[in-house]
Amino acid sequence: MLNNIGLPGLLLIAVVVLVLFGRGKISSLMGEVGKGITAFKRGVKDGTEEIENAADEPRETPGEKARDVTPSSTDRS
Repeated sequence: MLNNIGLPGLLLIAVVVLVLFGRGKISSLMGEVGKGITAFKRGVKDGTEEIENAADEPRETPGEKARDVTPSSTDRS
């Protein structure tokens, strides 16, 4: 069904949308869509860099940095 739209159909849809919403509303909407895409790309890039940085860092074994948690004699109340 959507395979047969073609260029004239797309132009008709664009004109109807332009008439209904107006040029200002459509341009502000497209600006928001652009900002959203930019933020998404930045987030994906930051996430990828974070994963790569985490893979480069040496991992600690669970008992490597153990700390003494036994109460001392001065801690008793």
